Amino acid sequence: MYDAIVVGARCAGSPTAMLLARKGYRVLLVDKATFPSDTISTHFIRLPGVARLKHWGVLDKIIASNCPPIPKFTIDLGPFALVGTPPPVEDVTMFYAPRRTVLDKILVDAAVTAGAELREGFFVEEILRDGDRVTGIQGRGPGGRSVKEQARIVIGADGMRSLVARSVQAPTYQAKPALTCAYYGYWSGVPLAGAKIYMRPHRMFITFPTNEKLACICVVWPHSEFHAFRADIARNFLQTLDLAPQFAERVRQGKQEGRFMGTADVPNFFRKPYGSGWALVGDAGYHKDPYAGQGIMDAFRDVELVVEAIDAGWSGQRPLEEALVDYERQRNDIALPLYEYDTQRASMEAPPPEMQQLFAALRGNQEQTNRFFGLPEGTTSFSEFFSPENIQRIKAAATVEAASTKPVDQGSNTSPA
Repeated sequence: MYDAIVVGARCAGSPTAMLLARKGYRVLLVDKATFPSDTISTHFIRLPGVARLKHWGVLDKIIASNCPPIPKFTIDLGPFALVGTPPPVEDVTMFYAPRRTVLDKILVDAAVTAGAELREGFFVEEILRDGDRVTGIQGRGPGGRSVKEQARIVIGADGMRSLVARSVQAPTYQAKPALTCAYYGYWSGVPLAGAKIYMRPHRMFITFPTNEKLACICVVWPHSEFHAFRADIARNFLQTLDLAPQFAERVRQGKQEGRFMGTADVPNFFRKPYGSGWALVGDAGYHKDPYAGQGIMDAFRDVELVVEAIDAGWSGQRPLEEALVDYERQRNDIALPLYEYDTQRASMEAPPPEMQQLFAALRGNQEQTNRFFGLPEGTTSFSEFFSPENIQRIKAAATVEAASTKPVDQGSNTSPA
């Protein structure tokens, strides 16, 4: 019998298995995939996620994979652009956006090194129960033989369509419909200095460097236009890039490597992430539009929270259910402001006038621009940044800047004070 069975071995499941195994627990990690393998996913690891990779001792392997560091962000708004670097997390200042063939393999290997047992190519057929309590799994490996395994807890790290969540009928709340559809691809011969977001009316595209000297380019449309976009992905993809003509020309001079990947099935929800004999982590427990590229960062955060809760319960520090209640509360306290901000932006509506005024006022104010870029990182407080006092400071600084750069009327005989 295992202490924990983790269903799903990608960026939520493998770290969960790794951290539990490092604490001395007997862990079985299963996935229908084999590794390395690709999956439709965001790539971007924001600063808190990079800091956790460093704490776990695996960041060096990401760097050694020749995944380029990303030192800065640019938001191209059309008439002007904002360029910034968010406040650091500890001493971490660089973002990384590894291919999932690279990241997931590194995390799987780290789990195995920690002592977790890995079964690849393993299809979970059923979540086993004794009354209301989950007791294990039944599934088939590459040999085709059906096996049952028992555990004190089964942890669903199996994505937004989680079999574990469906089997236990985990309640869903704060749900919102799919807001966007997205397709992405990889290009060689398109060098990038950092990550850049191009925002246009009802369109957005994102560019960043990744492994193998490739540029990853992702185009985002409103969900309502998915069928129109899918009718001719290549043409619609490139026509969207034409909203930034110079960049589009650079892409056409490069070479697409591989096919387009994408989806329109990106619902937004929270699920209750625990119950009798089970828990959820990563997209299985909390899923949101990939618009802001926060999924990997959030998964890493929740991994640590759920492992701390399980260990607190099993070590006798506090009742397990009490610890898991706290896991859900901590997750929601951190995630909800970002969830609301992300889903508002993912509506693809034009920014309201007050946000457009804020963007204009941030021009030339590097300190506040950096703080603005810290919002999706969680390194800048939403309540503090958008407080009336801070917004007034930003506007006042913009007024002073505008006055100092206003051209002098050459027809006047008066001199500036």
